[in-house]
Amino acid sequence: MSATIIIATRESRLAMWQAEHVRDLLKSCFGLGVELLGMTTRGDEILDRTLSKVGGKGLFVKELETALEEGRAQLAVHSLKDVPMDLPDGFELAAVLEREDARDAFVSNHFGSLAELPQGAKVGTSSLRRVVQLRALRPDLLIDPLRGNLDTRLRKLDEGQYDAIVLAAAGLKRLGLGSRIRSEFSTEQMLPCAGQGALGLEVRSSAAVLRAQLATLVHMPTALAVHAERAVSRALGGSCSMPLAAHAVWVDGALSLRAAVGHPENAAAPLLRASVNAIVQTEAQARALGEQAAAALREAGAAAYLSAVSSA
Repeated sequence: MSATIIIATRESRLAMWQAEHVRDLLKSCFGLGVELLGMTTRGDEILDRTLSKVGGKGLFVKELETALEEGRAQLAVHSLKDVPMDLPDGFELAAVLEREDARDAFVSNHFGSLAELPQGAKVGTSSLRRVVQLRALRPDLLIDPLRGNLDTRLRKLDEGQYDAIVLAAAGLKRLGLGSRIRSEFSTEQMLPCAGQGALGLEVRSSAAVLRAQLATLVHMPTALAVHAERAVSRALGGSCSMPLAAHAVWVDGALSLRAAVGHPENAAAPLLRASVNAIVQTEAQARALGEQAAAALREAGAAAYLSAVSSA
């Protein structure tokens, strides 16, 4: 392993904060020299279309993986919610760090909560998961696409293009922008997506020494929770074209996992929900719990919703 570790990261302010956070961990825990390699991904470049129409979440990680493959970097830092459920051969998640707030945040300059919005108000989000849950809560609202990094989305709100926008609370808090949050959705109102609020560290599988070091940084309660969440999506063939939510929390020593899926085309179709829990101590058990939740969603009728995705 080289004396200096190079971290590949997207260049947005939030991504750089995340990479700097990991850099500081590596320096303090292992005394490593660390440099950052800022990169622009296809997901950052394409802002006029929703992710579901241009290739999905992998657009945010492909260039970083190429840097790892070519040896220009040894480590990539990701928001775990942006990482595809299955990594390419030769790559793996070496660590999942402790999760920040996983909830979604309501951000507005004039209204304190979703309930305060007037009929027909314009709400910005490009997440299909958020769209179907917002429609379930307030079918009268106009929900418009909103792409770009966090600062771009806030700027569009401040310019008056939207009455409110929905963002991940974790990103706002990490950047010291928690004051922009007018209210946070409870997970009963708006179930988060798999991995929301957690950071994942990706390396080449062949980087044995680095993998062993990063393994000591794993926050096991978070790691097991997100492995269960991601297993739901993996079992259902999850992609950005499927409005799927999955969120796990620890309750009295057991992992409690809730999942929900909406119809990608029919706004009137109900949200399908599932809830499972079990004692979980290993990644295999976490994945099994996620697969159990996915099976429950299928029993509730998710197959028809999934077929609408594949035929779109």
